Amino acid sequence: MKKIAIAALLACLAGPAAAQVTIKLGTMAPQGSTWHELLKEMAQRWEQLSGGKVKLKVYAGGVQGGEGDMVRKIGINQLQAAAITNIGLHDVISEPQALAVPMLFADEAELMCAFEKVRPRIEASLAAKNIVALHWSKIGEYRLFCDAPYKAPSEMKDAKVFCWEGDPKSEAAWRASGYRPVVLSGADVYPSFQTGMVNCMANVPIYVLTSRIFEKAKFMMDQSWGTILGATIVRKDAWEKIDPALREQLAGVARELGHRVDVEVARLNADAITAMKKQGLTAVPVEAAPWRAAAEKSWPVVRGGVVPADFFDEVKAARDACRAAKKK
Repeated sequence: MKKIAIAALLACLAGPAAAQVTIKLGTMAPQGSTWHELLKEMAQRWEQLSGGKVKLKVYAGGVQGGEGDMVRKIGINQLQAAAITNIGLHDVISEPQALAVPMLFADEAELMCAFEKVRPRIEASLAAKNIVALHWSKIGEYRLFCDAPYKAPSEMKDAKVFCWEGDPKSEAAWRASGYRPVVLSGADVYPSFQTGMVNCMANVPIYVLTSRIFEKAKFMMDQSWGTILGATIVRKDAWEKIDPALREQLAGVARELGHRVDVEVARLNADAITAMKKQGLTAVPVEAAPWRAAAEKSWPVVRGGVVPADFFDEVKAARDACRAAKKK
């Protein structure tokens, strides 16, 4: 009895055992892809670092639905996390969309410089929605892929451009640039190219390759329109169930793997273009000026329509500061 009493006393002094936390994460990344493998590595390392107290279950390949579906499931706690693009983040907050505005930035380096300046506001807006961004990564530069070799926007009056559903103002922004947007869900992209409902799409090369869209859209306008960002997000209340000291270690792993995603994405997008060219894709040389002029017509719609006007202005100011610093 004495030994039992001592054991009970020691248990009380030690405090309650840390509860196990299970985080279910959804992603559109295909099974076996680089993104999926890195998320699986994150799950393994989290479990090791936490001594089995934190388990990350990864649901890849869109089995939890599209990015909008995953965001909704996070809202009702069916999922606690997701690895998504800034398109999916629009269903949480709209600010990240400002970073993917066509031709707002001269190049990826300028984008990332501006992003670091506005990042605190983005993450504060996420926190207000009960969301923490564990890390940010680059999905890659996006280009226009079509079934005809358009060399200027003026040639595209009859072209039908895919537009993601869920944001009417994005459709208005496409129209302001002089294009004919067709609003569809992501699941309908390939069938719509098959039927001729759409014949153009702006996206990153790796997506166009893996979705086989290049089989119908055999021409790539050889001009970057911008860079799509992604993030791994988690419910703030689920994240805060983890001991603070351990949280920082786990977040460190997420950031490390996010940097590796950036390196891999650059390689994979370059390899995707090479692979598609071998299968019939043609890169169409274009002059940047007319495409930029068309893109700029959409900016007034994006400002205040797609993203808050003051944030759009903040992003432009950050961009201009980055440009000025580079000139010096």
